[in-house]
Amino acid sequence: MDALDALADGAVLAGPDGRVVAVNTVAGRYLGVDPARAPGRPLADVLALRDQDGRDWCSTNQPYDGLATRTAVPEQSWLLPDGTEVLVVARLHRPALDRPVEQVAVSIRSGRGRARLDRERSDLVATVAHELRSPLTGVKGFVQALLNRWDKLNDEQKKLMLTTVSADADRLSRLIAELLDVARIDTGRLQLHPRPVEPEVLVRRVVESVGASTSRPIELTVAPDVPRVTVDPDKFVQVVTNLVENAVRHGSGTVRVALDPMGEAPGVSGLRLVVADEGEGIDPELRRRVFTKFWRSGRSGGSGLGLYLVHGLVEAHGGTTTIGDADGGGARVTVMLPVDSFPVG
Repeated sequence: MDALDALADGAVLAGPDGRVVAVNTVAGRYLGVDPARAPGRPLADVLALRDQDGRDWCSTNQPYDGLATRTAVPEQSWLLPDGTEVLVVARLHRPALDRPVEQVAVSIRSGRGRARLDRERSDLVATVAHELRSPLTGVKGFVQALLNRWDKLNDEQKKLMLTTVSADADRLSRLIAELLDVARIDTGRLQLHPRPVEPEVLVRRVVESVGASTSRPIELTVAPDVPRVTVDPDKFVQVVTNLVENAVRHGSGTVRVALDPMGEAPGVSGLRLVVADEGEGIDPELRRRVFTKFWRSGRSGGSGLGLYLVHGLVEAHGGTTTIGDADGGGARVTVMLPVDSFPVG
């Protein structure tokens, strides 16, 4: 019993006759039974678990019956007598695959982890729905206007509407790509296609693109001797775009982007990218949460996935991402990338 009581989860053991052999303290608390008085009682009486339809665990899963090759009952959601959800899994121990069950070991754990996962999934669904709705509404509205008033619109009006539709379609494509990358980072299946690139060219392209869509001034400073880096250029552009757009969205005043070599003399060992804004900054106590999914600051919107994605992509390249204070009082995000993270060729 001492070993069972050391477990974090509830444990119930039953012998070949279907009667309980042992119940640990956690399971006793869950099931409302005295562990000292449980041995000898039928498993069905001690394991007072019900599903949403009122069926009990033992009659539903029949651990001593069924196929002779069955060795487990997969994890399922069940309700305790007080209505609390728990996750239950069982092992069916046999001396051989064609022999009867000699012991049933049932494990019971809190359903809070599953509830938290369900909430995260709900948050993701809500986030995706919200982020997709805005550009889709724009696309539908302009396309409908073009269909209904095609003959009444001049070429400039048509061009403006189609340009807007194209921009909204690009926004949708980018959001879908980000969601796919988030899923790949979570599952460890992110694929990179690195090659040597000139970071200044890519960063300047991003700054010009974001700058064209905002009235906020964006300044780019590039130090001499910025090294070439071996990165996936698409993912690198994604990192820079998310950082610059995040600074524009949440900051105020001028957004400053700096690119310089990182390393010790006489050689250069890496690349440093700094994006700073003049906003309210991020409290030091909150900086560890910045790179988590669905983290948002203020009322400026966004999916809450941008910085999580930045952190994951930079880490996949062997780099680091840190948050600090900008000189103007805002936030400064610093990305450090090694020159050669991957073999090429």
